Amino acid sequence: MIRAILVALALLATPAFAQVQPLQTFDTAPLVIDTAKGPQHFTVELALTPAQQEQGLMFRRSLAPDAGMLFVVAQPQIMSFWMHNTLIPLDMLFIGAGGRIVDLHERAIPMSDAIIVSRAPAAAVLELNGGTVARLGIKVGDVVRAAALGNAAKN
Repeated sequence: MIRAILVALALLATPAFAQVQPLQTFDTAPLVIDTAKGPQHFTVELALTPAQQEQGLMFRRSLAPDAGMLFVVAQPQIMSFWMHNTLIPLDMLFIGAGGRIVDLHERAIPMSDAIIVSRAPAAAVLELNGGTVARLGIKVGDVVRAAALGNAAKN
């Protein structure tokens, strides 16, 4: 009887945020990065809602070479991310208004709680597989084009 009461009290004392939340789903869209090596094409998931942005790429065991996730915010701001519960290394491209890359963070360490902060205000962040920036020669100043950024490439 005492054990049942203790279990009931423990359940009541558990904060609501500690309960398991369902995994978010994401729409996908094409995205192009204009680089010195030419346009680089990706299909990215869109993290647009607070719940999607909180989850991001957490719990993923892999990411296709031409995939990524685009986080878009309403107003450019200094952005901060961490790799908590993220199982794969990521490159982060901080994107200013107009789609221009304003900062890069390469090969973020999986499962790290270190905070990664943009050095300039960003309207969006694109996460790609770690090593993609180096492999494709992506640089600060390159332009990211996507409908979610309001500057999709014309066909």
